[in-house]
Amino acid sequence: MSDRINVPSGGTFEATVGYSRAVRVGDQIWVAGTTAELPDGTAVGGDDIGAQAREALRRIVAALAEVGAGPEHVVRTRMFVTDIGRWSEVGDAHGEVFADARPAATMVEVKALITQALMVEIEVDAVVHDGR
Repeated sequence: MSDRINVPSGGTFEATVGYSRAVRVGDQIWVAGTTAELPDGTAVGGDDIGAQAREALRRIVAALAEVGAGPEHVVRTRMFVTDIGRWSEVGDAHGEVFADARPAATMVEVKALITQALMVEIEVDAVVHDGR
């Protein structure tokens, strides 16, 4: 597919699992579940779920930028948290990035993420109408 752009994550599982951080085809962009994981299995922000969410969102915004998009193009977000009781900390981070775009958003509690250190994973879908 000539108009497909893959953005690598740089993560250790990328080649093994066979995924990209983001994929753009035409005017649509999908950003895979993104966390604050560091190469040693720990997380940016330690046990601060808000800090983890901000790092995941920083990585998402960077991936969007690589394919010519920004937070204003995001139409849907999905947030997976290991403790729904801390939803407001993740919600605050989400609001800092998407207050103007106000995408459709879902937040659900999950039993666990890929490593114990991770408390939040976020994915987004975006649409850019730029003539591509």
